[in-house]
Amino acid sequence: MIGLWDTTGNEVVKALAAERRSAGGVASGMALTLIVVVDERRVREAEAAATIAAAAHPCRLVVVVRSDIERERNRLDAEIVVGGRLGPCEAVVTRMYGRLALHAESVVMPLLVPDVPVVTWWHGEPPAEIATDFLGVVADRRITDTAQAADPQEALRQRARDYAPGDTDLAWTRITPWRTLVAGAFDTTEAKVTEATVVAPPKDPTATLMIGWLSSRLGITPRRVDSDEFPRMREVQLTCANGDQLTLTREDSLAVFRRTGQDDRTLPLVRRPLGDELAEELRRLDADQVYAEALGATAGLRGLEQRPPQRVHVWKDPATAQRAEAGVTAHAGTSGES
Repeated sequence: MIGLWDTTGNEVVKALAAERRSAGGVASGMALTLIVVVDERRVREAEAAATIAAAAHPCRLVVVVRSDIERERNRLDAEIVVGGRLGPCEAVVTRMYGRLALHAESVVMPLLVPDVPVVTWWHGEPPAEIATDFLGVVADRRITDTAQAADPQEALRQRARDYAPGDTDLAWTRITPWRTLVAGAFDTTEAKVTEATVVAPPKDPTATLMIGWLSSRLGITPRRVDSDEFPRMREVQLTCANGDQLTLTREDSLAVFRRTGQDDRTLPLVRRPLGDELAEELRRLDADQVYAEALGATAGLRGLEQRPPQRVHVWKDPATAQRAEAGVTAHAGTSGES
């Protein structure tokens, strides 16, 4: 590992090239560049997930930690790891302070692997508008996680409003096992589903996306039943036109499948590590049309998959926005006193 403190982007590029030469091509054949935008307190968690994903998808990992944008003096610190603790990848962990943090692309762009796709993953609160983050605009694929938002349901609606082909969300990835089991239930029947019910905690975004998926696939309006009995989506119930009832109920790492006239079956439904979820999303670098349709159904928006995939960067200074918001709040408080 090479540590560079109070350095420049040019020095980081030189150090990476030198480390690659000394590693003897350990990390050659990069399939993509993975940019991870994360807060300092979650860097190790993001690195652990990226290490798992890199085992299946050799990549150059660029971790961007933005800190203290109000600091008067700009500063860049970097760690470079090639074929070391982060597995079969080239990793550059950058920590940016001051106004430099608002222009992370000036450091990141020279670090992108030429002629391979770019994926940006926000491990934390997803951005309200991806176009305001150049690291999202430059990416072919953009991964958010609405479960990390303060209000996951509103975050999903915002993802739909802001959607462009190439966007995806780890809340969607987490229902892949559920969708597989539900779809598999119809391998032996052609009965039409007339009703559906999803039982889950009120704020669970995976349940909302499951409802959107069922709605977009089956042309029905599923019912949601809020329940705090289980910390995650608990149950999916389907009623068919022939009277059959199909129920899939989570029991820890298993699912119990019940069907009218058949014995109960126990199926695996393991909650996967974050790295496995990330690796799944890195398997495909084209737009996920099924996700777009499910997301659109949750927000009542159609044609998300038909939007143009290109984004245009919109400059936004969060420091200025915060000061403006504070000024409005202070003015409202003063007006109330008068």
